[in-house]
Amino acid sequence: MNIGVVFPQTEIGPDAGAVRAYGEAAEALGFSHVLAYDHVLGADTSVHENWRGPYDLHSTFHEPLVTYGFLAGITRLGLVTGILIAPQRQTALLAKQAAEVDLLSEGRFRLGLGIGWNHVEYEALGKDFTNRGRRLEEQIVLLRRLWTEESVTFEGTYEQVVGAGLCPLPRQRPIPVWVGAMSEPALRRAGRLADGWFPQAVPGHGLEEAVEQVRSGAAQAGRDPSTIGMEGRLNAGSSPEKLADHLSRWQAAGATHVSINTMGVGLGGADAHIEALRRAAEVVVTSG
Repeated sequence: MNIGVVFPQTEIGPDAGAVRAYGEAAEALGFSHVLAYDHVLGADTSVHENWRGPYDLHSTFHEPLVTYGFLAGITRLGLVTGILIAPQRQTALLAKQAAEVDLLSEGRFRLGLGIGWNHVEYEALGKDFTNRGRRLEEQIVLLRRLWTEESVTFEGTYEQVVGAGLCPLPRQRPIPVWVGAMSEPALRRAGRLADGWFPQAVPGHGLEEAVEQVRSGAAQAGRDPSTIGMEGRLNAGSSPEKLADHLSRWQAAGATHVSINTMGVGLGGADAHIEALRRAAEVVVTSG
């Protein structure tokens, strides 16, 4: 099982040196990959007075694909978006950016995608919030074609490309596409379309039911469910005993990857997160 780390978006701060130090430390400690999640804009709660989202205007978010262009040059870590909100982006541009990250990282990239929940971002980026699930499915099909074909003509419900292609193409053809999944439609989508998925449930608390939904979606599409990866998540703040136990539970559940989340360790910036990773590595890196 591959064991990576969750990039501490809202706690690492804006300094490029901290990003470098974190990436280099994660690699030195033996972790296989870094996973970053995505928000383009934060809502101003003085304008959106009924805002209930977990992030706002003051929440730090490094742009994942640009950050990975930086990390690709200084580490050999695998690079994972977990997740990037695809339907609020132009698909051809996303294909181009992902292809570049894959080239710069020499094929160490996984593109995790999802539909998101932040209507403020969708509005600002000029995309429809109401049909985002259907558009994601079409985007996945088009992304794979853009990564594997020299010239693409695609006429879908939402996407149109006429005789155009990327150059250079990515190292991986196609780049692995993973999806975030919590609802039944999203879980079935993972089974039908994705190379892997990121559960929002944990072993013993809804994961087993979610796995069955993914398998059902795969069966409907004539796919082998055993080929679909699954990435769990562990909390670095847990005791060593709990970390080891939770890791074994994910292994038993069939996870191919897990990531260690250090969010919540405090406001000590990169140093605090690196220390949390060091403690976690003593338990999980050798075990994984």
